[in-house]
Amino acid sequence: MIILFNSILNLSYWQLALAYTFVLIVLVLIKSIGIAKEKELLISSIRMTVQLIIVGFILTYIFNYPNFFITSFILLLMVFFAIHTIFKKFKGKLSYKLKKVITIAFTLGVFPVIFFFIFVVIQVKPLYNPQYVIPISGMIIGNSMTGITLGLNTMVKRFTLNVEEIETSLILGATPRQASKDIINDAFDNAITPTINSMLGMGIIFLPGMMTGQILSGTIPTTSIMYQIAIMLGILGGVGIVTYLCLVLGYKTYFNSQKQLIYDSVSK
Repeated sequence: MIILFNSILNLSYWQLALAYTFVLIVLVLIKSIGIAKEKELLISSIRMTVQLIIVGFILTYIFNYPNFFITSFILLLMVFFAIHTIFKKFKGKLSYKLKKVITIAFTLGVFPVIFFFIFVVIQVKPLYNPQYVIPISGMIIGNSMTGITLGLNTMVKRFTLNVEEIETSLILGATPRQASKDIINDAFDNAITPTINSMLGMGIIFLPGMMTGQILSGTIPTTSIMYQIAIMLGILGGVGIVTYLCLVLGYKTYFNSQKQLIYDSVSK
């Protein structure tokens, strides 16, 4: 039997409503085991629905009326909120210098990856076509944000817990970079591991979101696979470059000009 690849099946409102059955099931499960997550689950479900509906209307307009300035503004907005989310995650734990480093590292790391992927790999025309720029940039920015958060989490914890070890290394003549080497390596490893694990399991254990979406929309699997491989490599580049820049520049904020550990930074 030959299966024809047709356009995606449209969901009616009542079909979408049926999907909320899973929310009710999970609410019952949460209630049965006594975890106080009912309110959080309901709020997250409602918030997700409202946010996605609003975004859907906005994207429909933007896709129908592509504009360079609007696409650029949305791209900048995504980067801004990604950086803001990182700061919020580490509220009270980041020095002003480290926040500055994160902003610079994220911006310098993610934009070249996005531009190279969209303009060189995909070769989108026009270059500001929101149908490609916005979703692809969103995936690269989102995964880079997750990577840098994981890396920072390890670095901040290690600098706080390993003060004596770092001080001992400095006393024995190590440079700040040498004293921080293990911390940087572990932080980078923790940041990049989830992306590598996703690449290992992709295609055998699970089908990734972008590929699934394209197949459902009627795109033939081979084309979907090409796009998915490309975007995963782009995500890998984004996570790797952004996290590396953040860590190799960020560790310096824990030391002063005399190469001494700044205790105010590690005591946050």
